[in-house]
Amino acid sequence: MHVLQVFVHVKPEHREAFIDATLDNVRASRMEAGVARFDFYAHQDDPTRFVLMEVYHNAEAPGKHKTTPHYQKWAHQVEEMLAEPRQRNLLTNLFPGDEGF
Repeated sequence: MHVLQVFVHVKPEHREAFIDATLDNVRASRMEAGVARFDFYAHQDDPTRFVLMEVYHNAEAPGKHKTTPHYQKWAHQVEEMLAEPRQRNLLTNLFPGDEGF
């Protein structure tokens, strides 16, 4: 598995537009063959901060994801909404194992 955790901080005035654009991207991303999970979270203590948890079946899938029309549209839409650049962590799943996805 190839796991990414992406942290996003948006400008307060763009919160709802960011959620709408990201939900479109998440729904389409979950349909990709290389995606095992694609989850979207909002911080409870700061409504301008979000987390995307992306779990891919292999190391090639994230690169393929970035070439899809829905990702490209999302990246363009949200670019000006960000309060700071996105941050990401590459993770190794310990539990569940790959068979758990």
